[in-house]
Amino acid sequence: MILRRAALTVLLSLALPFATQAQTVDAGGAKFETSAEVAGQKLVLNGAGVRYRAVFKVYAAGLYIKAKADTPDAIIKMDGAKRVQIKMLRDVDGKDLGKAFTEAMQKNMTPEDRSKTINGIFKFGQIFADIKRAPSGSNIQVDWIPGTGSQVFFDGKAAGEPIKEPEFYAALLRIWVGEHPADDNLKDAWLGKGKSR
Repeated sequence: MILRRAALTVLLSLALPFATQAQTVDAGGAKFETSAEVAGQKLVLNGAGVRYRAVFKVYAAGLYIKAKADTPDAIIKMDGAKRVQIKMLRDVDGKDLGKAFTEAMQKNMTPEDRSKTINGIFKFGQIFADIKRAPSGSNIQVDWIPGTGSQVFFDGKAAGEPIKEPEFYAALLRIWVGEHPADDNLKDAWLGKGKSR
């Protein structure tokens, strides 16, 4: 009986690293949990990849939604809570990061979209200007919380007020899954069609 219990303990200790490993996804050295909870809703990691600028890794990003989806339209139109999680892989000035995000949103907008999101884009840019610096290892989340809006979190702390317009969060998602994505390989990773380099 004692030997059987000892053998079981050894087997469990050997299996545990594999069980733990299976619950995260690696993207450029950054780990993403395969599930998350936003506003009491359980979400799944749809995909994670790396944003490159030239040959340099800038950040790893993961998308959490309520059910797996493999098209931009399905992701954007899906109801319920959502999360974009960004893990910085190099030091970036907050203002520069905010500018890059807002410019990427504008590249994927129609004039009609722009009129509905201009207020949110301004607020979003200001949040990053206020952050001042996004060092390597820092964690940024932008959650869509139904009934509240888009809330930015920097290293777990709320940054700025929620941006209420749902059109803003759709514009945010198009940074990575729009017709002119920030990184083609990252778009593919989010859609389950490959991994970022």
